[in-house]
Amino acid sequence: MMFYPQEKIALFIDGANLYAAARALQFDIDYKRLLELFGSQGQLIRAFYYTALLEDQEYSPLRPLVDWLDYNGYTMVTKPTKEFTDAMGRRKIKGNMDIELAIDVMEMAQYLDHIVLFSGDGDFRRLVEAVQRKGVRVTVVSTIRSAPPMVADELRRQADVFVDLVDLRAQIERPHHHDPARMSAMHGHE
Repeated sequence: MMFYPQEKIALFIDGANLYAAARALQFDIDYKRLLELFGSQGQLIRAFYYTALLEDQEYSPLRPLVDWLDYNGYTMVTKPTKEFTDAMGRRKIKGNMDIELAIDVMEMAQYLDHIVLFSGDGDFRRLVEAVQRKGVRVTVVSTIRSAPPMVADELRRQADVFVDLVDLRAQIERPHHHDPARMSAMHGHE
């Protein structure tokens, strides 16, 4: 990875996108190790984690992870999902955090030298371009090793540096315990 020791860094994690990428690559992310890895690369100012939560359910499977991240150095940005019925009468759930992430990136850009965006969403290309014009370097973390690739071509090309999640695996993978049935995003507690 390309970092300078004096750089002020912030991580912006599109939770659903990163979870899908890690799942496609068949490994679980250890979020404590992830923070340590980037903390060792420069001055880590903030690590934002964006996720929508089902609000009407008594218990969201994401809740333990969200709580753990909140207490362990991450700035959580959540909002309730919206449930709606589509034209075909199917119940759908919508929980897009793109606007929240984009606003935070734009607000934080003036205090940062380097932004690490954990997402493959092509919609973020314009955001990356905008902060680059402010003199901020952008690393995008996603994967092209999944089928289909998780990262949009235009986002990968716009980034100053593209890091494939596969290449971080050894440094951020959660060690497997005896129970293979445990789901990665469901448990934040070690």
